[in-house]
Amino acid sequence: MRRLGLPLLVAFSVVVSLVCSRTADAVDSRDVTFENQSYRVVSVDTRRETIELHWRNPDTQQPFGTIDALRLWGEANGRSLAFATNAGIYDRQYAPLGLYVEEGKTLVPLNLAHGNPRSGNFSLLPNGVFAIYDDGRAQVLTSEAFRALGSKPRIATQSGPMLVIDGQINPQFDNDSDSVKWRSGVCAKTPNEVVFVVSRAPVNFHGFARLFRDEIGCRDALFLDGTISEAYTAEDGYAGAPAFMTKPYAGIFSVFRKNE
Repeated sequence: MRRLGLPLLVAFSVVVSLVCSRTADAVDSRDVTFENQSYRVVSVDTRRETIELHWRNPDTQQPFGTIDALRLWGEANGRSLAFATNAGIYDRQYAPLGLYVEEGKTLVPLNLAHGNPRSGNFSLLPNGVFAIYDDGRAQVLTSEAFRALGSKPRIATQSGPMLVIDGQINPQFDNDSDSVKWRSGVCAKTPNEVVFVVSRAPVNFHGFARLFRDEIGCRDALFLDGTISEAYTAEDGYAGAPAFMTKPYAGIFSVFRKNE
């Protein structure tokens, strides 16, 4: 067998290193400090990774409920969990409270009912939809705008309230609010760059929205859930609310990779 010369071997190693780096960067996890608050920020390139949405285990038809349950199911099917976080708000029966689309199938329809904001964040208007289409294009928009668009996404979740709307912080938010909780949210910074964020400590809505607009650079961002929220990456483990505060989820976003 012919051996590679040193210059060729070095060049080959550089190429392999670059390819591995690009693969790793398709899901980029980092910790960000903004206005003295700490956050886990995970960016996903939808041209190179597929974001999935899971509610029920297809083998048992029971809700996955936890990220660990989803991870173990993936391993049993030859897939490694690279990233996961809980999706939108759900009701007392652990069913999504608003629109839920999984693999192109609408399992829960769009919810445009206007409830009392005191009864939950979903009713703090406007609420919104995070959707990804078959071509990998992602978007965040108000629920009314999503209805007017009439589009058919591959996956979608409805939650609320909207954090940032066309570059403006939701006017319902109070900069000095003392309502602070662990919070999670999502934006499509570009049509192919999705950014998920979970706070590492309690924060109010206005501060969380400023992070998306001023630090991450999102024109539209959606609140996903509050006190129970957490995010997982294979490289950095869990971040978000303490484990004892998390509850069964009705929807979980994920990025899986095939086991080598």
